[in-house]
Amino acid sequence: IPSKPVHPTEATTRASTGPQIIGISSKGYDIVEENGFTHVNGILIANKTYSLPASYNPGGLFSSCISAFNEMKAAASAEGLDLYISSGFRSYAVQDSLYKRYCSRDSKAAADRYSARPGYSEHQTGLAIDLNTITYSFADTPEGKWVEENCWQYGFILRYPQDKEQQTGYRYEPWHIRYVGKEVAADIFSSGLCLEEYLGITSAYQ
Repeated sequence: IPSKPVHPTEATTRASTGPQIIGISSKGYDIVEENGFTHVNGILIANKTYSLPASYNPGGLFSSCISAFNEMKAAASAEGLDLYISSGFRSYAVQDSLYKRYCSRDSKAAADRYSARPGYSEHQTGLAIDLNTITYSFADTPEGKWVEENCWQYGFILRYPQDKEQQTGYRYEPWHIRYVGKEVAADIFSSGLCLEEYLGITSAYQ
């Protein structure tokens, strides 16, 4: 587990004003903010409580995330399963467009259950992936079941688990995984907690 915040890009550190502890989580972790980024226990957070700068754009998934996915895909393939990326990195502007479209179609209250407001999406981190078919039926496929049981071995967590909407702020998404590294992923999987519960943080729009 990283002992200090690791910034996503070199550019974000050049004008650094230094990390500031803005709070303590219910699990005792420092909540650290620097240049608009929030880290808890070294993990970059993007949820309904903690946003990302609108200007932040790593240009795609991070190499660590891609490498981990490729390792996982190969392991699944060896068992006759096919994993692929349906949606990876999304910029602030793309998320803004998607969110507005969903609000127009389903209402803001409904959209907030399944789509992040711009600046609050994990996809903007470059560390989140939507797998295969972005439908609830994915959970019942061999691939969906395999991912739920095995993605932690490759550094991923199922980010929005079933029956955790009150904690994560989002309804169940069997297709959405988040890269946190193998050690943290193993801890979270064995705990049975979602990321918010594991770190002791909230996810609610102010």
